[in-house]
Amino acid sequence: IVFLLLWLLHFSSVYSDITDGNAEHLKREHSLIKPYQGVGTSPSSQWDFKGSTLVTSQYIRLTPDERSKQGSIWNTVPCYLKDWEMHVQFKVHGSGKKNLHGDGIAIWYTKQQLHPGPGSNDNFHGLAIFIDTYPNDEASDRSFPYISAMVSNGSLAYDHGKDGRSTELGGCSAEIRNRDHDTYLAIRYSKGRLTIMVDVDDRNEWKECIDIGGVRLPTGYHFGASAATGDLSDNHDIISMKMYQLMVEHTPEEDSQDWTKIEPSVSLLKSPKDNIDDPTGNFRSSPLTGWKVFLLLLCALLGIVVCAVVGAVVFQKRQERNKRFY
Repeated sequence: IVFLLLWLLHFSSVYSDITDGNAEHLKREHSLIKPYQGVGTSPSSQWDFKGSTLVTSQYIRLTPDERSKQGSIWNTVPCYLKDWEMHVQFKVHGSGKKNLHGDGIAIWYTKQQLHPGPGSNDNFHGLAIFIDTYPNDEASDRSFPYISAMVSNGSLAYDHGKDGRSTELGGCSAEIRNRDHDTYLAIRYSKGRLTIMVDVDDRNEWKECIDIGGVRLPTGYHFGASAATGDLSDNHDIISMKMYQLMVEHTPEEDSQDWTKIEPSVSLLKSPKDNIDDPTGNFRSSPLTGWKVFLLLLCALLGIVVCAVVGAVVFQKRQERNKRFY
């Protein structure tokens, strides 16, 4: 029991440090940090911007609060990390009232730099995280803004009319618009597992949004962010994008593999199209998260303790009963 308790404490501490932002492992060539000195169109620049993007000393505005604007910013240095974690600090704000604003931000890890606007290249290669602020599907029972993830090898198309619901891996609602503070998104990819966490309440606490295994992403792709407005609009600001290398051991077989040749894919027990019938947008068959495992083990431990106490009481009473016959 003591060993199990120690293991549980170790497991919970490891999981709580999933996004601690260790500065020693910050990869500056893939990070976007104030005052954004590496942003520009020169050959030495590590980030390039397109469309309506405006670079200031305090933020990078992908779109202003105006109609029909599209902007993006892309890391020109391909990422060859096998295990990584990206922290995005962003802000979405504008004068539009409820359901009269749009359209949202997309965070990308793709083979090529895409055109401005979330979902603008519907048949992309790689990973996309959509922070969707406007429901195009009037029949949707979800609460917006809504964060979702999608992996594609170019054969899947993002369905704008259904807010990408038929191809998403999972998602969650998050009140990220017109907050008095900045909001944060953490994207972690390690050993075939994709985890997305959010911090939107300014409590310095990460909340799980998506956690799914069986994800295969190659190395050598590019990180980027884009946003778009249509008839409705918002300011879409990126404050920072910080990339951290995760120190993870791989098997010799994994290390010898050419990770640049991996085809983006997801091995699921359930098809993404089944999300159409799942209002939560999450996979019922997805693997247990760290905290769920911890709680299950804790309940099991408490059950063992209770059984041990009850067993001891029963044994003692039997002993007392036996003594009466002597």
